[in-house]
Amino acid sequence: MELFQKFTSQNGHIKYLLPTIICLSIQFSCSETNRLRTVTIEQFETFINETGYVTDAEKYGWSIVQVDVYNFRKVEGATWRKPDGFNEPKSKAFPVTQISYNDARAYCKWSGRKLPNYDEYWLLVKEDNRRINSGDKQPISEAKHVNVLGNVWDITTTTKEGMIRLAGGSYLCSPTTCDGTKKDRTLYVDKETGNIHIGFSVVD
Repeated sequence: MELFQKFTSQNGHIKYLLPTIICLSIQFSCSETNRLRTVTIEQFETFINETGYVTDAEKYGWSIVQVDVYNFRKVEGATWRKPDGFNEPKSKAFPVTQISYNDARAYCKWSGRKLPNYDEYWLLVKEDNRRINSGDKQPISEAKHVNVLGNVWDITTTTKEGMIRLAGGSYLCSPTTCDGTKKDRTLYVDKETGNIHIGFSVVD
């Protein structure tokens, strides 16, 4: 099928006109749909290398490491580079963690992306049909293989009394504990808090 249609006017001039295109919702979409994308270690590292940015955890020299649903500890040297304070992640395709709200906002400013608010998060995550990685026996997974929902808690822009609301739950959650994969689950942290199971996703 030719993109342009050829027409000859009465005076002999040839014209090429672009025919009207009708989009069928079954096959095509005329507008781009926003989607959520989990920011990986590799992507965050590019940001760091280009800007020299120092995260809140790096400034403090320590961060929170969640051991399980109920227990956590303060660990010296825990940062996005070594989320548990000792070991580098096995894959740079994992979600970046030990990130605060301040860090996520700095990344967004550099990348030209935005953080979702809480309601936007739940609206956009409906489009993700991949496996949800959530359950206290499941390890963290590479972002490309699993749903944005689960895996790591996501930072949003929704606030309450200066605290930031997290969304989506993590690999440590389970239906009988902190079932963060449900929208009505409430969890807030301050703007400087990082953790081994807190990351962020951006709106593309």
